[in-house]
Amino acid sequence: MSPIVRMILGRLALGLLSLVLVSLVIFMAVELLPGDIAQEVLGQSATPETVAAFRAELGLDQAAPIRYVHWLGGVLTGDLGNSLATGRDIGSMIVDRFGKTLFLAGYAAAISVPLAVTLGILAALYRNSIFDRIVNVATLSSISFPEYFVAYILILLLSINTPVFPSIADFGRDPSLGDMLYRTFLPAMTLVLVVTAHMMRMTRASIINLMAQPYIEMARLKGVGPARVILRHALPNALAPIINVVALNLAYLITGVVIVEVVFVYPGLGQLMVDSVAKRDITVVQGCCLVFAGIYILLNLLADVLSIATNPQLLHRK
Repeated sequence: MSPIVRMILGRLALGLLSLVLVSLVIFMAVELLPGDIAQEVLGQSATPETVAAFRAELGLDQAAPIRYVHWLGGVLTGDLGNSLATGRDIGSMIVDRFGKTLFLAGYAAAISVPLAVTLGILAALYRNSIFDRIVNVATLSSISFPEYFVAYILILLLSINTPVFPSIADFGRDPSLGDMLYRTFLPAMTLVLVVTAHMMRMTRASIINLMAQPYIEMARLKGVGPARVILRHALPNALAPIINVVALNLAYLITGVVIVEVVFVYPGLGQLMVDSVAKRDITVVQGCCLVFAGIYILLNLLADVLSIATNPQLLHRK
């Protein structure tokens, strides 16, 4: 068995173990939420007998460990159960919303990744110049503010003061691609401003660290131009850390969109999870959290594999 296959299998095993532990933490956290789903569905006028009968129908009268084992068994067989509030299949609810979350994350990634890598290369090429300082100040400023603050600033500037883009990103059923891109521009730009700084600074730092290497000095002594030195000699050797930070930020784009989706009323998986928390629909909350955790673990594994593919020396311990 090749080392990279062994590494992938080992990481997958650790990922599955991590998912089981995450599922336990999610279940315990949801159990601590205040309120009662049966009372929430039936209303305050329901009698205690009616509430008790409804709780028994939902299986909420069983002990928490028994309900966790039943839920985990269903998850392992691909059955996330049904929503306690609506009775709908949770798998179909998540698939519908997750596609929209992936669209928003992909939209933001298509803008932020090329932009961050380009800015990082230019900042390394013109190190300590006015351009480098402006880019660093701008990216540090954007990363210093929370997502909701950036979102409200964009709404104020581009939706209220200058009504160019809508402040609500719900595009309804069967929209065209152009309408989807137009209505999700503000939430996508919010994510772009938040994640670009990480990737740009890592690209810049990785290239600058390599600029002092002997082979870079040799290329300079041969008369190779600064741009060619960075693009042909420094950048290929800096890909491993850049790929790592890009993959981690892609994971954030998918798992960290909850606040952005709520601000812009975007019908994604994050909005579904927040609505389910408000309704005390614990099975939907558990399913959403488990999907987010699984995506984050898989993207971390992808980052490790791509980093090793660009730099096989990472397989060998020093």
